[in-house]
Amino acid sequence: MAAERFRVLITGSSDGLGRLAAQRLVALGHRVVLHARNAQRARDAQAAVPEAEGVLVGDLSRLEAVKQLAEAANATGPFDAVIHNAGVYRAPGDEILNVNTLAPYLLTCLIRKPRRLIYLSSGLHRGARPDLKKLVAGSIGYAESKFYVVLLAKAVARRWPDVYANAVDPGWVPTKMGGPEASDSLEEGVATQVWLAVSDDPRAKVSGRYFYHMREVPCHPLADEVALQEAFLETCAQCTGVRFPSDPA
Repeated sequence: MAAERFRVLITGSSDGLGRLAAQRLVALGHRVVLHARNAQRARDAQAAVPEAEGVLVGDLSRLEAVKQLAEAANATGPFDAVIHNAGVYRAPGDEILNVNTLAPYLLTCLIRKPRRLIYLSSGLHRGARPDLKKLVAGSIGYAESKFYVVLLAKAVARRWPDVYANAVDPGWVPTKMGGPEASDSLEEGVATQVWLAVSDDPRAKVSGRYFYHMREVPCHPLADEVALQEAFLETCAQCTGVRFPSDPA
């Protein structure tokens, strides 16, 4: 890991992989800002990671709250890395859309540009059949939402060549989302995002890639289509009222 001390924001870090990533990063000597969707979960997050710099509160299922979260994040100062960890699985389609896809898009657009961006996807994204009309309609499935996370990472990598932007499949891990029967380990599930966020390893200082357990692996082939990336960014702008910036402050 890098000797440099990084400042990292992790969304959805009150439990699961987000909390583990925060604990791993503070143990390595980095500065971490947590995020939770409400005040009670914020208290839980701070108690679980007392060394964290603080906790930002924002319900990612409400787009106005996401915009307010971005403002609050910027008010604390710049970040070296942002890990877009928050996600929902068994939820209504509009909540899946907002939390898993539109919130990462908005936060990417509105938070002052960091040096590294990490987006948590899922191996299930390979089974998605992307249809941007569903974004406009306001409801998508889980696999689609995680495909769009990969598409976003690829688009950001292309639009912002000075940023390392990558997507991660953490595997099927035994969190609340994954359930007790999950076959992958939590340690392996959290290692890649921590590595991409702060490591000086040349293998981690890349962009537009898709990783599983610290290895680059193939993703859905449509994720590399530039025309689809651009159409996705335009659709997200229509859905949120926020356009992707060419060079944010």
